[in-house]
Amino acid sequence: MRTVRDIPELENIPVLVRTALNVPIENGKVTNDYRLRRALPTIKFLSERGAKVILISHIGEQGTETLEPVARALGKLISGVSFFGETIGERARKAVRELAPGKILVLENLRRDQREVMNDRAFAKEVAALADVFVEDSFDTCHRVHASIVSVPEFLPSYAGILLEEEVNELSEALKPKHPALAVIGGAKFSTKEAVLTTLLKTYDHVFVGGALANDFLKVAGQEVGKSLVSNTAGNSIKKILANPKLVLPIDSLVISSANMSAIDARMSARIATEGQVQSDEVILDDGPGTSALLADLAKKAKNILWNGPLGNYERNFIDATDAFARAVAESDAHSVVGGGDTIAAIENLGLLPRFSFVSTGGGAMLDFIAKGTLPGIEALDKNNNT
Repeated sequence: MRTVRDIPELENIPVLVRTALNVPIENGKVTNDYRLRRALPTIKFLSERGAKVILISHIGEQGTETLEPVARALGKLISGVSFFGETIGERARKAVRELAPGKILVLENLRRDQREVMNDRAFAKEVAALADVFVEDSFDTCHRVHASIVSVPEFLPSYAGILLEEEVNELSEALKPKHPALAVIGGAKFSTKEAVLTTLLKTYDHVFVGGALANDFLKVAGQEVGKSLVSNTAGNSIKKILANPKLVLPIDSLVISSANMSAIDARMSARIATEGQVQSDEVILDDGPGTSALLADLAKKAKNILWNGPLGNYERNFIDATDAFARAVAESDAHSVVGGGDTIAAIENLGLLPRFSFVSTGGGAMLDFIAKGTLPGIEALDKNNNT
């Protein structure tokens, strides 16, 4: 995989960088600049060598959000940043032509044009027309078959950014863990986790399933899960995974009555339920203290730990199990790899991020890479690396 270090000439060359600027915004201000900080190495590398750095990204899911406040926040981290409120067309090309060497231009949200998500080749060609070189550095979106991810590389000499290179190297190593190795997968939606669980069970000594995802397994295993969130999944697929001795499930849970779900602080009415004690009108919202102790013991013995997804209902502040495991991993001697937005937010809130060996910027992208060993965005670079 060619990287930015392989670009033969950068001085005064317009370089299009697909980067990760999809950060949380409240009242017009960026509330967490973690992804911006992770994007800086590639941006600085290009800027310091005199390239005209053109940043493209999406923000939000609706296609209506603007990257203008993100450009302001980025400008506080590195000098020479400006914003232009369009993505393609003659006005955008003019803005690029007028950009001084070493300066950075943030273009408007790619998803304001629905052709981005549709992977429209004509749109990709218009985007590519802005520059002479393309750099892919948005690992978090490399699992998407979108125009800026898989089609732009068809039209320009294309390279991986520093962050993308780091992600690929670290996650490739995670596929060859030192033993004993512990993988922890939380969140929800079995359909999006089946492939990664199948892969991890081949290479890791223990694979723990937590969060709402565990409800699917407990239900198929014949346990009462009450009114807990479950997926409409194929029971046979779960039964196959349940038969694997490497699989580890919660041994207790934090539950509340479904009647208390609308309470402002539902945690006040929570109780601990061990195996077989969940009532038909209750909802599982977190892993219990017994499960946390089990995970802490596994983390203490592990040489490699892979973690993606919270272990409880993070949005409703059921964070005890997630926080407990974050502390256990931070205290272990294992090489730790973690990803997923809520997971990283929890670790960051505890001030423990520096104590993890590698923090991936991808959630779904991390899981897909672990499952398949590649992603559409990476394949696009490899396919067109002779351009």
